[in-house]
Amino acid sequence: MEHAAPSTRTVAPLERAFVRANQWLIVALMGSMAALVFANVVSRYLFNHSIIWVEELTQYQMIWITYLGAGLALREGRLVAVDVLEAAMPPALRRGVRLVIGVAILAFLVTLVVLGFQIAAFTWTQETPVLQVPAGVPYLGVPIGALVCALHLVLVFRDFVERRFEGVDDVAEHAG
Repeated sequence: MEHAAPSTRTVAPLERAFVRANQWLIVALMGSMAALVFANVVSRYLFNHSIIWVEELTQYQMIWITYLGAGLALREGRLVAVDVLEAAMPPALRRGVRLVIGVAILAFLVTLVVLGFQIAAFTWTQETPVLQVPAGVPYLGVPIGALVCALHLVLVFRDFVERRFEGVDDVAEHAG
C-alpha cells in the first residue's frame, strides 16, 4: 500500500494532549491486563488457585483496548483496507472516493456511538457474572471507542482524504 508524504500540518496542543491521553489509556489497560493474566497464571500453577475475576475483567479490557486503539490506527493509515481499485484511479477521482469513504466511516461511527450508548443504557440494570458491575460498563467501550475514533477522523480528515498519514508519536511529540 502506497502512502503520500506524511502530513506537515500544525498540530494543536489540545490535539496532542488528546492523542497522548488515548495512548496512555491503552498502555495502562494493556499493562494491567498483562499483569493480571501473569498473576493469574502464577497463582494457578504455583498455588493451584485461580483468581476468578481476572478472566472476565481482561475480556472487558480487550474490548476497550480494541475500540480505543482504532482511532490511533486510523490516524496512521493502519486499518485494514482493500485499495487496489482506488490505487488504479486518477488522483482527483481517488480523492473523491476517499472523501466518500471518510464520510461513510464517520456516519458509521456516529451510528455506532448512538446505538452503543442505547445498548449500554439498556443493559445497565443487569450485572456481569463475576464482577457484579453493571453490564453496561463493558458495553460502553464500543460507543466511547467509536466516539474517540470519530474525533480522530475529524481531526485528520483532510489528511485521510489525501492519504497522508503520520505516526501518532509524531503527533503527540509535535512541537507546534
